[in-house]
Amino acid sequence: MRWASLLATSLLCATGVVGKKAPVDTFASFQAKQLASAPVKIMDSGYQKLVSGSPRDYSSLILLTAMDARYGCQLCREFQPEFDLLARSWTKGDKAGDSRIVFATIDFNDGRETFTSLGLQTAPVLLLYPATAGPHAAASPDPIRYDFSNGPGPAEVVHHWLSRHLPDRPHPPVKRPVNWFAWVTSITILLGSASALFVAWPYVLPILQNRNIWAAISLISILLFTSGYMFNHIRKVPYVTGDGRGGVSYFAGGFQNQLGMETQIIGAIYGILSFAAISLAVKVPRIVDEKAQQVVALLWGLVIFFAYSFLLSVFRFKNGGYPLSLPPFM
Repeated sequence: MRWASLLATSLLCATGVVGKKAPVDTFASFQAKQLASAPVKIMDSGYQKLVSGSPRDYSSLILLTAMDARYGCQLCREFQPEFDLLARSWTKGDKAGDSRIVFATIDFNDGRETFTSLGLQTAPVLLLYPATAGPHAAASPDPIRYDFSNGPGPAEVVHHWLSRHLPDRPHPPVKRPVNWFAWVTSITILLGSASALFVAWPYVLPILQNRNIWAAISLISILLFTSGYMFNHIRKVPYVTGDGRGGVSYFAGGFQNQLGMETQIIGAIYGILSFAAISLAVKVPRIVDEKAQQVVALLWGLVIFFAYSFLLSVFRFKNGGYPLSLPPFM
């Protein structure tokens, strides 16, 4: 009977040892899943398995999102591809799992209890749960939240933020896939432009070498900028203003103020004066008939006189102390 009792006790102990399951390595199971497809898509149970239970010797980066079109979360749809890229790049660069981090995504439709327990009213939310045990244990087990106030941010920005919170471990870089469509499009546009330029070059070269065209471009640019265009662009001045008597004022008083219409008028006056001076210097001497030459010179001289008289009157209007004037605009 004694031997029978010992034998029964031994069998019970053996049965207990065989029936007891070995502890499951949570990180190893999730690492296997994210090696197959990162990030790991989880539900409420998976979230609890990642962040609760016994002390964790791994970290978890969990994206809580709402991708369903019913919720209208544009930020979720913009950030999800960047998070997927970060998770794939990191996992591919750390297949051995030396960084001890799990990338996971939980959608609102699959994790309503998780959203409720965290008191979340908006999405997306990115939480980093640090390790609570092992060589990478953090001082506080509280999750660290990523700031979306400046927009979703590319994967590289999130990678930099994550690396700062995971010191003394590998930080595999983000590797974006080659955008073959952009490469093909750029090469096609480049080759097409080169072909078009090669065909049109015999017609384009004479235009580029034409001195009159370059002179006109230079003169227009000078008139444009000396008349105050950049001042208007920087100061955002009004086009015209009221004169206080129900009318419209085209000129602003003072040399430190001007209007949009005023700039155009001054530019036109400068243009008339420039064209008249060029005509007197270049065109008039080429007139063969002496009397016609004198008449044209007199006409251009009168144009300069009246235009300059009006310009001086504008200066005097903007500054009452301006001393110069010419008739008829006194």
